[in-house]
Amino acid sequence: MVSKESRAKIRENKHRRIRHQLQGTASRPRLAVYRSNNNMYAQIINDEEGRTLVSANTLQKDVAADLEKTNDVEAAKAVGTMIAKRALEAGIKTVVFDRAGYIYHGKVKALADAAREAGLEF
Repeated sequence: MVSKESRAKIRENKHRRIRHQLQGTASRPRLAVYRSNNNMYAQIINDEEGRTLVSANTLQKDVAADLEKTNDVEAAKAVGTMIAKRALEAGIKTVVFDRAGYIYHGKVKALADAAREAGLEF
């Protein structure tokens, strides 16, 4: 009998391999994305200090105010725009994109594209 590994386990393994290659520095921090069933989260992290510099998610009132749902592509675009806006205010222009093992498609791609359009470079 063939047993199949769960999607979550496969994603975790991909994420581990990706994180082995990516490192957020002070000059170029890491933009980490997390996608749950109900919300989207994004953080810009300096891995040298272990500090989160900027964050945005669909639970925050200023992001969720204009949204009908918090788990669709439009919500991801709103989070991407907000994270880029906050990063530029904090003086961060370039980042390394960490997709956290998710396929670069749909919500993850929408978040990345919105962040690029709002002024972040990666």
